[in-house]
Amino acid sequence: MTRRRDLSPLSGALAEITAGMQPATGIARVQTAWPEAVGPTVAKWAVPVSERAGVVTFACTDSMVAHELEMMKPDLLKKLEKVLDGGAPTELKFVIR
Repeated sequence: MTRRRDLSPLSGALAEITAGMQPATGIARVQTAWPEAVGPTVAKWAVPVSERAGVVTFACTDSMVAHELEMMKPDLLKKLEKVLDGGAPTELKFVIR
């Protein structure tokens, strides 16, 4: 009689499959790193939507979030640099959705 293997969580299998599927673009790297750099709450309030010449634009839920993140910009750039291990954007821009 053959023995069944233990089941593994579907999320782990999907993470392995999708890890190599994202495009190797600057915005894709920032989109992946952003929640880790700022945490899930801030990541819901501001989403990276575009990148051009090292400037990443984030769509924010409201003007207060955009203003707060603008004031935190130096810190956010450092956090992205750490998570991305080099290749972080040179500038961040926050706009309202």
